[in-house]
This record gives sequence, C-alpha cells and structure tokens, in this order.
Amino acid sequence: MNLYLQEHFTLTSTNRVSSEAARSPREVFTAISGLIVGMFVAVISGTVVSTSLPVIIADLGGTQAQYTWVITASLLATAVTTPIWGKLADLVDRKVLVQVALIIFTVGTVAAGFSMDTNMLIALRVVQGIGVGGLMSLVMIAVALIISPRERGKYMGVVGGIMALATIGGPLLGGFLTDAWGWRANFFVGVPFAILALVLLQVTLHLPKPQNVKVSIDYLGIVLLAVGVSTLLIWVSMGGSQFDWDSSTSIALAVIGSVAVLAFIATEFFVKEPIVPMSLFRNRTFTLSVLASIAIGVAMIATSVFLAQYFQLARGATPTESGIMTIPMIIGQMGASIIIGQLVSRYGKWKGWMITGSGLTTIGVTLMATLRYDTPFPLVAVYMFVLGAGLGMVMQNLTLIVQNDTPPQQLGAASANVNFFRTIAGTIGVTIMGTILSTSVKSYTKEGMAGFVPSTPEEIEALKGLGSGDVPKVGQLPDAIRVIVESAYGHGIADAFILAIPLAVLAIVAIAFIKNKPLSTKTAAEQLREQAEESIIEFAEAEVGSTVDTGAIRTQQGR
Repeated sequence: MNLYLQEHFTLTSTNRVSSEAARSPREVFTAISGLIVGMFVAVISGTVVSTSLPVIIADLGGTQAQYTWVITASLLATAVTTPIWGKLADLVDRKVLVQVALIIFTVGTVAAGFSMDTNMLIALRVVQGIGVGGLMSLVMIAVALIISPRERGKYMGVVGGIMALATIGGPLLGGFLTDAWGWRANFFVGVPFAILALVLLQVTLHLPKPQNVKVSIDYLGIVLLAVGVSTLLIWVSMGGSQFDWDSSTSIALAVIGSVAVLAFIATEFFVKEPIVPMSLFRNRTFTLSVLASIAIGVAMIATSVFLAQYFQLARGATPTESGIMTIPMIIGQMGASIIIGQLVSRYGKWKGWMITGSGLTTIGVTLMATLRYDTPFPLVAVYMFVLGAGLGMVMQNLTLIVQNDTPPQQLGAASANVNFFRTIAGTIGVTIMGTILSTSVKSYTKEGMAGFVPSTPEEIEALKGLGSGDVPKVGQLPDAIRVIVESAYGHGIADAFILAIPLAVLAIVAIAFIKNKPLSTKTAAEQLREQAEESIIEFAEAEVGSTVDTGAIRTQQGR
C-alpha cells in the first residue's frame, strides 16, 4: 500500500515548491527579485518615453491621429496577447514565459529607437506591447504562486514603491535625455536593467510546474480575437476622419469585427483550453471586477496618454518640465497603492478601500474635465493627486480579489483576463478620446482663428502648418497663434475626459456588489498541492476499497 501511494506521490511532485513553508520576507523578496526588475524595465521603458511623445511625433512628422495610434498600437498588442500569455501560464513553464516576454519587449523597445517614421514606430510599438502583455499578466501570476492573498498586499506595497521610482523617475529621465541627447536615447536606457532581470529570473525564480500534461492551444481563438479586436479599433479610431461612418468601408469594418468577436465567443465554449474560459463569468467576483476594470482602465490609460499633451501643448512645457508636473499624480497613485496594500495585509479588509478609491477616481476624472490651458497649476496638481490616489486604491486590489476567489487551475486565465478587459477598454477609450480631442482641437482652433489676419511671414507659415493636421511644435509658434493653439488643446483634452466620468461611476456600482470574501492565507501553489493530495486520497481509497491514512500522505508530501 505504501509503495502504491508513493508511486502516485511522484506524479504530483512537480506541483510542490520546496521552500513554500515559512518563507521569511528576505526569502520572498529574493524569489521575486527578477520579477520586480522585469516590471521596473517595463514601467520605466514606457514612462521614459511618455513625456517625449509630443517631440517624437513632431520630429517624425506625425499627425494627432498617429500620436494616438502610437499609444493604441502598444495597448492593442498588450490587450490581445494578455489572455494568451495568461492561458499559457496555466499550461507551460511560467518562468520561461516571463523570460520570453522580457526578451520580446526589450527587442521591440531597442528597435523602436531606430524608427525612421511614425508608421515604423507604430509597428515596433506592437512588438513592445506583445512583451508587455506577458510581463503584466505573468508577474502577477508568479507572485500569486509564491505569496498568499492576505500577505500579498504587504509585499506588493514595497514593489509599488520600486515601481514608483520607475514611474516618477521615468518622465524626468525621459525629459532630460530628450533635451540633452534627443528622444532616441529614451529607448535604450532600459537595456541594462533588462539584462539584469534575465539573470535574476534565471537564478532566483522557482515556480511549480502546471498540472496539465498535454498542452492544447486555442489557435482559432487567438486569430478570431486578434482580428475582431483590431478591426473594431481601426473602425472606431478612423471613422469620421479617414472615412464616413455610413460608408461601405465603415460598415465592412464594423461587420467583420463584430462577426469575429461573436465567433470568438462561440469558439470559447467548445475548445478544450479556451483563452477566455466562459465559466469564469459564472463567478460574480470575476464578472463585476471585469466591469470595474473597464472603467478604471479608461481613466488610467487616458491620464497617462493625455497629461503629457496637456502640459506640452496646452501649457508650453518642455519634456523635462512635463515630467516634473506629473509628480502629484504619481505620488497619489503609488502612495495610495503602498499604504493601502499594507493596510489590506494587516487587517484583511479590502472592500471599503476599493469603494473609496473608485469614488476618488470619479471625482478625479470629473475635475480633469474642467481643465483649461490657464488653470492654476496648484489646482491641476490637486486634480492629479486625487485621481492618482483613487487609481492606486483600486487597480492592484482588483487583481487581488479575483485571484482570491478563483480556482488555482484557472489562476492564469482569470488574472490575465482582468488585465485584458482593463487594457482593451482603455485602448478603445483612449482611441475614442483621441478622436474627440482631434475634433475638438480643430473646432476650437477654428473658433479662435475667426477674424485673425496674419501680419508676418512667420504667422502665415504657422497657419499652413496647423492646416496640415500635424501635432504642432507649440514653442515655435508666434505668440498670437500659440495662445489660440494652447487654449484649443487645453479645452479639447478636458472634453476628452468627459467620456471617463460615467465609466468611473460604473466602477463604484460594480465594486459595491462584489462579495466581501475574506482573503485566503494560502498561496496558489499550496492550494494546488492540497487538491493534488485530495485527488490521490480519493483515487487510493477507490482502488483499495478502504479509508487511507491521510496523515501519512501529507507526511510524505513534505508537510
């Protein structure tokens, strides 16, 4: 009998982590050090470019629509690939997946530094987005395997502090590099950190292998998801500008995108390993968290995209100054994330903080919708801090509560799909907001120019440039025209934020109805091991026809 059971213990040995029991904080930080550096690379490589985008697009001769697509391309690739990475994490070696994602991201980032035009930059941002999709989902999955939900807030609070360094320092560093050596230097600064992350991941990260023996990839689902989401985004972003909404092109894109999405949903009901398991939506916590993520994603991504434009195009700031001006937003977001993370771990209470955070997010986006080019900066700083604090309270905890209420076998799919819906909603939201901004800027500029008669060659040349639709170099415009353009961008960006207000209200409602389930004190790896033990016991009892000594089983399992 002992030999019989021992044979079955061997089958579950890959689901064990030798150092699971009683890890010290130092051991935990050692285990996740590579993940931290990998996230640091992803964050700083994005934020270091954010304040330089107005300069980059102007230098490459891009339009406002292309400015939006430089952001949207990366977000789209991240959104489409996030559930794919997450599903792969339930099937194959997670450590290898993290390393592959980091390599893809780094290669795309470095190549983007050599972009010759805006279209090339957009294409390489897609490569970056594929890597980011892996890093954003896989890091949280790996952390869930190592740290229990109850303890996770404490460690993620410290991780949040490191991310704050990347988020705060990135725009400042990016502005400095752009002003000193040009914008291309921004794409190379993360390479040493990426190499360090790869080394640390190889040496320190040890994760249990997935239980699945045979890997089954939903290739049809991948294709349908990519086609459906991409086509609908192209339709939303180009409709009304590149083609009329009632044109044959518009109708074709809408039909193709909708059919592909519906076919994807139907496919997920029948394939063996769906990318988005429809069974997840039977879980109220998951479904309501997805709704809240949609609202939070729009506010989060829109703020990061449009703040740089607001400061540089509506207030005439340099990239360095723009980076400094965003500090109140980052302090609010990261400060709330760290402090609330510690409180959640200490007391195990999360719902009150999330409702408060969603309320602050709603107030924050409402305040942002009142911006003008001459709004006093102290007020702008307060608006950013409030919005940042709200996002910091909600974003991290949405993934936490989903992981806490999801079977460990679906941990990857559930975690990734919360990020997927947040990213895809943010992408669609930013695309629509970009369209609103572009339309509003043209309208407000036209109103401001009514009756204006250029009196110098510089003013005549500046008016020709504005008529081309390119993002202007505001600092080089004649004073009379510059004030009109700054006013148009300030008002236009505020109009774009109006879209985020009803979505933020939706987040409050969704979070209010999420079941207030206590946070588990067991890691996902421990839950998997316990389930494996129970399966062995049930199988053994069925074979031998009598009760099995469960104590002996747990002793041999290392407990």
